[in-house]
Amino acid sequence: MTVLDVSIVNVALPSIGEALDFSQENLQWVISAYAITFGGFLLLAGRAADLLGRRRVFMVGVAVFTAASLVCGLANSEGVLIASRAVQGLGAAIVSPAALAIIMTCFREGAERNKALGIWGAVGGSGAAVGVLMGGILTKYLGWEWIFFVNVPVGLGVLALTLSLVNESRISVEQRRYDLAGALSVTSGLALLVYTISKAPDVGWGSARTIGLLILSAALLILFIVIEMRVEQPLMPLRIFNVRTVAGANIVGLILGAIVFANFFLLTLYVQQVLGYSALKAGLTFLTTAGTAVISAGVAQALVTRVGVKPILAIGLALMTIGMLWYTQISVGGSYLDDLLVGYLAVGVGIAFSFVPVTIAALAGVAEHEAGLGSGLINTSQQIGGAIGVAVASTIATSHFTTLVKEGTAAPDALTSGFQWAFWFLVVLGVASVVATFVFVNDREIASSAATEPELYSPSG
Repeated sequence: MTVLDVSIVNVALPSIGEALDFSQENLQWVISAYAITFGGFLLLAGRAADLLGRRRVFMVGVAVFTAASLVCGLANSEGVLIASRAVQGLGAAIVSPAALAIIMTCFREGAERNKALGIWGAVGGSGAAVGVLMGGILTKYLGWEWIFFVNVPVGLGVLALTLSLVNESRISVEQRRYDLAGALSVTSGLALLVYTISKAPDVGWGSARTIGLLILSAALLILFIVIEMRVEQPLMPLRIFNVRTVAGANIVGLILGAIVFANFFLLTLYVQQVLGYSALKAGLTFLTTAGTAVISAGVAQALVTRVGVKPILAIGLALMTIGMLWYTQISVGGSYLDDLLVGYLAVGVGIAFSFVPVTIAALAGVAEHEAGLGSGLINTSQQIGGAIGVAVASTIATSHFTTLVKEGTAAPDALTSGFQWAFWFLVVLGVASVVATFVFVNDREIASSAATEPELYSPSG
């Protein structure tokens, strides 16, 4: 639900704008409000899960997300929808790291956890593609409200099942400390960073506003690091980065998030604005990627267990790069078979072969009492990366389009060329992610952490 709701809104934006009489400049806030609170609160929510109980925090997040989804569907004004989308993003930020931490503490590091993370990777990795598909179907046949209403029965079902299926686990009472200063600085810094990056394509990357806000967000994040170095019980103990593979996995996760989110953003625009596909047809094209990702995730986890994280992650990122390279050849009179299918398949396998091992690497050697922190950290990396990727890709495509139109190029040709340039940017990111994998990820480090891990953690409460 949480990953899906990042992209499900995209194809419904025109219908939402018309129904609620949105101004053009405010319509983008339906997406931005969700992204800001989602990216901003992940780290805090992950640590809260460790301190307050992972099942408890997970259920609170699901309840918040479900209630906000209902309000989104019932919204009768742009203010109500934007506000409820922000609350929905908060719920998503609470759910994601708590869910991953529950998986981490339920399964011993190694083959068992890899299998569980294979399922996690299939669901999360294909979520963006499924979101575009469901957004098109629901908007066409039931109305835009149902892209939010669909979360309500799912959320209620998850709450009911969690009570009977999930045990509670948390840090023991005597270890709990609350780092309020760290929480305020990192949450405000991350939220401001996502906001600034999201608005940069509209106001300009070189504008005083963008530069000033980037400096302010950087100052808040530096303040957070200083606080963490001094406080007795930090929100994010910096020693977590002593494991080189964990640090490297978060770097790769940042780049991977940028590629995946920007990829779906650009393709959604291309198939609708250039190829003229309806919202429904655009969504159906992504079924190839979603289905391939789900099927490949099981293969990915089995291969990770057999040959290690590093080679599978490198293969996955290489496939993602090949997909981006294929998309640099899209054409004005293109077709699904000639311009998209090969890329869709490469990205589908690449997503599974990337998300599964990068998640395993990000949690390698992370202690049980910091499971939520490690989970929140990799989720934050991917979300911040996604915001950066979409913003930069959008800026590249729009700037090139504007330049060509001013020179007299027809709009479809200018749009296509702009998208091609943006995909070249993603190719560069893909190459960088492969290099980062070889430099930072160490299979021996991962194997060592698995060998020294104690038996299954004992849940409390």
